[in-house]
Amino acid sequence: MQSTLTPADIGSKAAAPAPAAPPLIEIDDLKVRFFTHDGSIDALEGVSLTIPQGKTLCIVGESGSGKSITGRAILNQVPRPGKITDGSIRYYRTAGAKPVDITGLDPRGAQMRAIRGGEIGLISQEPMAALSPVHTIGNQMREAIRLHTRLGKKAADAHAIEMLAKVGIPRPAERLNNYSFEFSGGMRQRICIALALSASPRLLIADEPTTALDVTTQANIVDLLLGLQEELGISIMFITHDLGVVAEIADEIAVMYLGKIVEQGDSLSIFRDPKHPYTKALLRSIPTFTRERGGRLQTIKGMVPSPFQRPSGCTFHPRCDAFMPGICDRLVPWPVEPQPGRVVRCHLHADRAEIDRALGGRA
Repeated sequence: MQSTLTPADIGSKAAAPAPAAPPLIEIDDLKVRFFTHDGSIDALEGVSLTIPQGKTLCIVGESGSGKSITGRAILNQVPRPGKITDGSIRYYRTAGAKPVDITGLDPRGAQMRAIRGGEIGLISQEPMAALSPVHTIGNQMREAIRLHTRLGKKAADAHAIEMLAKVGIPRPAERLNNYSFEFSGGMRQRICIALALSASPRLLIADEPTTALDVTTQANIVDLLLGLQEELGISIMFITHDLGVVAEIADEIAVMYLGKIVEQGDSLSIFRDPKHPYTKALLRSIPTFTRERGGRLQTIKGMVPSPFQRPSGCTFHPRCDAFMPGICDRLVPWPVEPQPGRVVRCHLHADRAEIDRALGGRA
């Protein structure tokens, strides 16, 4: 889709920094651990980020970075044998009211079930797996609507037809009686969006929603989400590895690597002036129109390591072109603010005196 954009030619959402919006979700020092027969794995190590009201936060990183687990934690649906072990997820259900800490709610309790699906919707990567093959689209939408609203059957059907029309399903009243396998991949993803929006959520978590689609359909789905956000005023947390899509839709960006956020800030500043070597490497790997024909596409050396073999110090240091021996392999980077609104975890931007003190304390 937008994968041919250059970092200097980013989408309209990032044309200028937007005024700060009040928070909808505040995640503070979130930790998730998986307890397996081979030992425990830290999937998230102290993740902190904010999802603003009415804005789009994109979480970017390679597979295994912890992007999807972050989304599942917000839904209080960390898959077994995973568990939230520390931190908070503060959700502001109404403006000015005291936030609800999602980590303190019973995942199967009435309050969490009302939030999940009703106030926070999810669009998954593979719509065929998200939709039941043995129930009609109408049955599935009617159940979701009535679960989170007080609408009767007829009113729920009317609302389902309205939502299908809103996401661009032709002849929605007729298609309500069809099964998921009777739709194309792009249409199935539109149905998943309609399902996620059917209870009028305040936050939409989109977990790689365009990955399994062709380029043209990807563009249509992204345009659809942007239009719905503008119309409905919802917040979106968009999980992806595609920086071309990020350039098109993001207000804020959080770059993740091996369970940590290594850089975050507004979209414009990150694309124009990336700070972390990992962010820079991701941006260099975007195909561009200006690349010489037949030229080699730049890649990031190595692979994301296994969580059981997590490198010491900065976990990115074995793949980093700016690796500083004796520092990056010994010290875990702490968050640094190189400029207002930007946070980066990299020793290149840390105060040298602080580094020396940290090394001296370990000697």
